[in-house]
Amino acid sequence: MTTAAASRPIRIGLQLQPQHATYAQLRDAVSRAEDLGVDIVYNWDHFYPLNGDPDGAHFECWTLLAAWAEQTTRVQLAPLVTCNSYRNPDLLADMARTVDHVSDGRLILGIGSGWFERDYDAYGYEFGTAGSRLDDLAESMPRIKARWAALNPPPTRDIPVLIGGGGERKTLRIVAQHADIWHTFATGEELAHKASVLRDHCAAVGRDPAEIEMSVGVGGRGRDGRQPEAPEVEGTPLLELGATTFTMGISGPDYPIEHVEPWLRWRDELNAAG
Repeated sequence: MTTAAASRPIRIGLQLQPQHATYAQLRDAVSRAEDLGVDIVYNWDHFYPLNGDPDGAHFECWTLLAAWAEQTTRVQLAPLVTCNSYRNPDLLADMARTVDHVSDGRLILGIGSGWFERDYDAYGYEFGTAGSRLDDLAESMPRIKARWAALNPPPTRDIPVLIGGGGERKTLRIVAQHADIWHTFATGEELAHKASVLRDHCAAVGRDPAEIEMSVGVGGRGRDGRQPEAPEVEGTPLLELGATTFTMGISGPDYPIEHVEPWLRWRDELNAAG
């Protein structure tokens, strides 16, 4: 484990995908997640389901986060991730500031450049290219932070920024410049390589890479962060590569939260051991 990772507690996140469920089922799921001890509850920022029936039930990201902020008392809340293209960045900053207050300082602003073309087409946004969307994200981040500084009242604290993605030329540079948390689905050699690229970008912009928490989407991996079915190098424990936050996603209508319980026990064992 890196020195930076060793200095942080292990955290477990759970993405409650806002699809194929009623609002009552989502409300119940977030209550169960908080009661169980999950550290961060995420949703996502899309307008249609990403799997299953493409026209199934689905709810909007930020109004849902505001409702969860009022409903909960402890768990941190975040989009994984909000799409920079869908809202004016100054408006997004104001929305995040408001949810930050509603939650009494529990919001993480998870943000990315966007990728789901159906959302763009159906809601009338310009899809552009992957490069142009990343350029827009790079331009938006200073505006978001400037708007936070101008708002009255200001956010309750410096809102942590999570940026998702692994593009080595643009995305990881934006992470180096603006993120408190980097979220990735990379593993093994790929993760080690991208972490090295991120360190290079941090050096270029004068940032200490130890300031950036590494968050990894774990899907169905075992509780120790390994992938038993993968080659040995891919089975390297994610902790040794610097990850300290581990997130899985579950979908409606049932939201089987029991799948996260082994991860929570593992987290508690490691954090108690210091």
